[in-house]
Parts: sequence; C-alpha cells; structure tokens
Amino acid sequence: MHLVTFEHKGQVRLGALVNKDDGKFILDINKAEPTLPAELIILLSSGASALESVVDVIRSANTTELIPEGDVNLLAPLPNPGKILCVGYNYLDHIGKGNTEIPQYPNIFCKTANTITGHRHPIIVPQYTQQVDYEAELAVIIGKKGYDIPESDAMSYIAGYSIFNDVSARDYQNRTSQWLLGKSFDTFGPLGPALVTPDEIPDPHDLDLKLSVNGVLKQHTNTRNMIFKIPFLVSYISQVMTLEPGDIISTGTPAKLPEAAQLKLFLKPGDQVEIVIEKLGVLVNMIELRENS
Repeated sequence: MHLVTFEHKGQVRLGALVNKDDGKFILDINKAEPTLPAELIILLSSGASALESVVDVIRSANTTELIPEGDVNLLAPLPNPGKILCVGYNYLDHIGKGNTEIPQYPNIFCKTANTITGHRHPIIVPQYTQQVDYEAELAVIIGKKGYDIPESDAMSYIAGYSIFNDVSARDYQNRTSQWLLGKSFDTFGPLGPALVTPDEIPDPHDLDLKLSVNGVLKQHTNTRNMIFKIPFLVSYISQVMTLEPGDIISTGTPAKLPEAAQLKLFLKPGDQVEIVIEKLGVLVNMIELRENS
C-alpha cells in the first residue's frame, strides 16, 4: 500500500495512491470506511488489525471513492510525526570531513516536527540563512511501540518507508557542535509522497536513490551502501528511548556527486528539488523565500 494524507474540499483525509490505466488516483479511505481513523499516526497506533482493514477497503473499493490525484492537496503522510531521528554520515562515501575510518557508532541527531512538509509544497527559506542545502534520505516509519528491541525483531516494528529531505542551513549548523537549529527551520523536512508498506519493499537495503536540482543530478547511490543497516538502527536507538508509532528514523544521506560538491552551490528561491527512491516514488519541492512577517 501507498498510504497518503490529503486535503480535499477543506477536509484532511486518509487515502491510498492507486495507479490505473487512465491515470493516478487517490482512494478516499475514510469515505469508503468511515470507522477508520482520518490520521495515519492514529491508524498505526491502532495496530495490525486496523491496517488489515485498510487492505480490505482498498481491495473492495469502487470508482466512486477515487479522486484524480491532481484534484487533491497531498500533505506529508505524517503531518505531525512523533520523534524525527536522523542519522549522520551513514554512507560509505560520506563519513565526515577529514574522516577515513568507518565509525563505530551511528551519529544520531533530531529534527523538530515543524520541519515537516509535503510533496509539491514549498521549502521556505528565511532571510537569516544563505546556505540552504539538500540531503536525500530513506525514511523508516515506526509502526508499533518498542523498547530495547532485539535487532532480529526490528523489522517487525516498521510500518513502512518514505522519502525524506533533510534540508539543512549549513551556516547555522556549523556555528556550534550541535546541529539542531540548522536542521529545524520551518519546512526543512519534506516527507512523502506516501508511506509505502513493507510488503512492497522486499529489501530496503537495495533501493536506488537520486536527487536532482533543476533537473541536474546531484546525489546518486543505492541504500546497500549504508554503513549502519535499518535493523541495527532501530535496535540501537530503542536502547535509549521507546519508539512509538509514527516516529521517523531518517537513515542518512550519501555524498554529493563530485561535480556537485565542487560547485558548492546552495539552494535559492525558484529551485526545484526532486528526490526519486526506487519503489517509493518521487518527492518534489520548490524553494521559496520567506516573506517578512
């Protein structure tokens, strides 16, 4: 399933992306089955039986519940997630400036929930930063509560996967040793377009990942190049904190391609950022300048 959160006729609803011969559609799950939650985080918290009900709804849906994708406003699948936990330096080609050895432990940092925005929504850049950068990442969405999760069981705690852009203000990020402010400007966490359930992703460690700016390729890797794999990350983080449905673990970004790194160009108003991850879809966002309040 490709589960989405969308706005239609002034209402925020839970939906599923449906591909048909005549185009892409959104199935209004709440119209098809009004007893199901309208919020994805509540659906995940309701357990496996609720997700099974969604599967049944999708299978039995008729065309009256389908809305052309162009007629809805797609929001982030989780507009108000729980924890947003990010992994730094988790690709073999991107282990940190001056470092040559593989790290022993993952570098974990947080972004705040105000960063979340959706597919085709703008990344809004305030006047205070001139060094806004992109980071294409595979996001893991937690589906059930767990503490001190064994690595061997970790995959069973995952509700699905999505595309995440860990947008970063490098000038703020580099002011101190703590990255939080540079990572947490409003809209600096595009997520989407959907949460894709694990049954559609046989191996999350074998997904092609690309990021382009204005059609020019800037990052390209495969998730097989992660240093710390998903089961380890889930288990390791859960030794410290209880993971809850709707928490996000963003698994790190690869290095920029050599030509992109050499140019050292930051994002500017009018730029379009496109991230493609195999089997997950495409996440597109435009850069806009924030107007003075």
